[in-house]
Amino acid sequence: MPKPGVPNGKNITTRVAVVAAGVVSPLGFGLSETLDSLQEARDCITRVTRFSVAECRCKTAGQVSDERLLNNKGGRAQRLHRASHMMISALGEALAQSPQFKPELTVVGTTSGGMSHGEDYFRALNRHDSLRHSPTWIANYPAQKPVIDAQEAFGISSPCQVIANACASGTNAIGHAFECVRSGRHERVLTGGYDALSELVFVGFDSLQASTPEKCRPFDRGRTGMVLGEGVAILALENLDAARARGARVLAEIIGYGMSNDNFHLTQPDPSGIGPRRAMERALESAQISADAIDYINAHGTATLFNDAAEGKAISELFGRVPVSSTKGMMGHSLGAAGAIEVIVCLLALQHQFLPGNINFRAPDENIDLNIIANRARPATLRTVLSNSFGFGGTNASIAIGKFEA
Repeated sequence: MPKPGVPNGKNITTRVAVVAAGVVSPLGFGLSETLDSLQEARDCITRVTRFSVAECRCKTAGQVSDERLLNNKGGRAQRLHRASHMMISALGEALAQSPQFKPELTVVGTTSGGMSHGEDYFRALNRHDSLRHSPTWIANYPAQKPVIDAQEAFGISSPCQVIANACASGTNAIGHAFECVRSGRHERVLTGGYDALSELVFVGFDSLQASTPEKCRPFDRGRTGMVLGEGVAILALENLDAARARGARVLAEIIGYGMSNDNFHLTQPDPSGIGPRRAMERALESAQISADAIDYINAHGTATLFNDAAEGKAISELFGRVPVSSTKGMMGHSLGAAGAIEVIVCLLALQHQFLPGNINFRAPDENIDLNIIANRARPATLRTVLSNSFGFGGTNASIAIGKFEA
């Protein structure tokens, strides 16, 4: 495994291990269910049930089951946001894998935060309804609240940093946590991303006509837009030497991180692909590897016309015919959680040596020269993979992940 990069011109040799991970998403609760969904290339997109979509073009999303999430919880748990319940579930899975992990810092990305409680509060004010629930709405609205709820549930008191940088938030959070460990500032950092489905955000994307009324088809010639999703992913990052000293199991290594900004348009990427390309190049530089060392790319791939074209151009120019897929066709785009969930996808791909499928793919786009893993997962030999997240405002982030080799 190559040594980490050389930020600020200094040769930093600290390796950063992923010692635990947890996930809740439309693909399932936990790593095992998520792996099954990926290997079977399941379509986990369903008609929206949380609010009315009668007036929307798009009627579907990737949703987490309330029945399983809430599981007849009463008392204080009823007052928590759905995002808090997802966060508690994912963190519980991670800590069960590494009970001795004591984070010195928590870094989490989100886009919507507690938006659904903000919606409830606004509607009550607008209708002059009773505000008796307003303390709960207000208390659960701040973006850090689900993180604090989860930390309290497991007796964790580390400082919490929240990164909100559009759809790159989850990847930015993991990248920042990675750099905190690699630099030596911290030995153990908890990181990831979350977002719960929100009517305001759903309707906003629908109004922009970024969402599709049919299937989400990343990189397909006939793609017509994205579908939203939701979920939480948590990773425990640790200095590899410290992890070895305490006998921790290592799931994978984070080896590089890059970010950039297009500065082109509020919602569209630079069509040249320069923003995504710079983020990917910086991740390679950070990892001190060349483009031909990458065995698979989990693309941002939202199935919107301009995003897929710009990302596809950047990937094909930099990596040639590397295998590529977007897993958003299976689970939707979970915004601030997307990058974190997709790092989990990459981790599982490395552990189990397979390429996740790009479902709903019918025909290649003649303007996008990519080696798409169409419709089905397939076995492969993987050592190093890349995960991309690109967001509104031209925010771009890429994470390089390596198979752990002692």
